[in-house]
Amino acid sequence: MNHSFGLAIESLVAVLLVLTIGYCMLLNKRLKRLRADEQSLKATIGELITATEIAERAIGGLKHTVRDVNDNLGNQIVSATELSRQLAKQLTEGDAVVRRLTRIALAARPATAPEPEPAPSDARSVAAAARAFSERRRASGLAA
Repeated sequence: MNHSFGLAIESLVAVLLVLTIGYCMLLNKRLKRLRADEQSLKATIGELITATEIAERAIGGLKHTVRDVNDNLGNQIVSATELSRQLAKQLTEGDAVVRRLTRIALAARPATAPEPEPAPSDARSVAAAARAFSERRRASGLAA
């Protein structure tokens, strides 16, 4: 029994050793895949870092541009507001001048202005209007 018991233990150790070797080979494959994934993950992280740096620079440039545009637009808005005030003042003054000119023109008109005759609408009424004009002219002594 001594030998058979030793042989059984040796056989059990051999089987466990074979299982351990097989498991080590499986772990080795998994580690190789993990390392390959690690390399691709490092490459991806590197690309993300580069993209982040580019985005940060672009954001800085945009902030600078926004400040410049804000300053320029602020100045232009102030100028436009001042110009608007000046135009409103000039329009008010121009309106006052037009009112004065209207009063002067109305005061300079003769007290009784002759009524304008309505425009003739056909050939007969044109001829009649011409005869009436000629008669008025003769009557006033303007005829040649």
